[in-house]
Amino acid sequence: MTSRWWMVTTCVVLIGGVSVGAQSGAPAVRDGLASQYINTETGITLEAAITRALEQEPTLGATRTDVEVARGARLQAGLHPNPTVGFMQQQEPGGIDNESRIEMQWPLDLFRKTGRIAVAEGQVRAAERAVADRERMLAADVRVKYGNVVAAVRDLAISDDLIAATTRQYDLLRASVDQGGTPPLERNMVEVELHRLEAERLIQAGQVDAAVIELKRLVGMPTGTPLQLRDTLEQLVARETALPLRTEAAASANRPDVQEADARLRVAEAQIDRARRDGRFDLSLFGSYMRTDAAFPQFGFNGQGELTQVRGRFQYLSAGATLTVPLRNQNQGEVASAQAERAGATLRVSAAQLTAQAEIAAAMAREGRAREAVAIYRNGAREMARQNLDVVTQTYELGRATVFDVLAEQRRFLDLERAYSSTLREVYEARTALRRALGDVR
Repeated sequence: MTSRWWMVTTCVVLIGGVSVGAQSGAPAVRDGLASQYINTETGITLEAAITRALEQEPTLGATRTDVEVARGARLQAGLHPNPTVGFMQQQEPGGIDNESRIEMQWPLDLFRKTGRIAVAEGQVRAAERAVADRERMLAADVRVKYGNVVAAVRDLAISDDLIAATTRQYDLLRASVDQGGTPPLERNMVEVELHRLEAERLIQAGQVDAAVIELKRLVGMPTGTPLQLRDTLEQLVARETALPLRTEAAASANRPDVQEADARLRVAEAQIDRARRDGRFDLSLFGSYMRTDAAFPQFGFNGQGELTQVRGRFQYLSAGATLTVPLRNQNQGEVASAQAERAGATLRVSAAQLTAQAEIAAAMAREGRAREAVAIYRNGAREMARQNLDVVTQTYELGRATVFDVLAEQRRFLDLERAYSSTLREVYEARTALRRALGDVR
């Protein structure tokens, strides 16, 4: 009877310990493995992790350089073509005749500058929307990885509490066996269960470590830098589900990827206009100055009646214009290509809008079902599981059950707590998917 009393006492401790740990999201035992991942005072919050990722994640930084590239192209598109200046010197071999010529040609670039600027400005807008969409996806990825860590920590905290309670249970049974009050088999069964739990906890700790490293990658931290989180899974779910969301109608039109697709469509339309402008006539102005020094072997009399060699120096100024006449080549091929690109861009806008609407609807349905599942656990399933474990424990006290029955019920209780963690995680991930679908970043 003494051994059964010890067993009942430790199972009551077990129920209370696991329940408290599961509700708080932190281990009840200070030396548990889960305690090294959560710090409610100095740990990083989800909002801080997102802010850090948006500031330091390298891939996002590389995407932002595309905007600067597009702005540089916009600056270049607004510049006029440079004039060309040429110089030519001719000299008669063995003689004194020579000619010097300076020429300049200035393209007027008629009609073309407006088309180039329109295309470049559209590419700037498209690059900016691409950055905004990358920020949206990065924020969602950080939310997911942060949730993976806290969910894994919650499972690890449950294992910490369960191992602590089972260890106390094993110590009591071992003392009872030493005194001859309990068969050694019961002690051995608890010892085997304790070893199984310890091995399983190490696997869980490895999963937490891997999730933390993935989170560090997203926030731009080296893998060797210490990182602790401030939030627990319950706190995270409660806070995230309480935040207001954008309306579905506004989100489907204002999502960055939809806006980027629309900007690409505007670029395609501007390219059609540019191609047509390039196929029109163009005008270039030119001018030249020429100085000629020529002489002949004959002699003649100058104005003073003196005999002198026949020689003359002449200077010429000329100006004119060259006209490019688009007779056969009116850029028909480039226009056709740009029109085909516009047709594809139009379809991509429709696809982006449909994708946004489908993602929003799917995330809303997913979150609704997940909340219903959480309500089932909160409204009776978890309490009933604790009562069942208590009943089996009392049955063991009365001698109508074995320690194996208690351990089996203990495992069922543990499985239910882990299933509850998975359901909380599903609610959080569904909410994250919904915020990503709605275009929220912060």
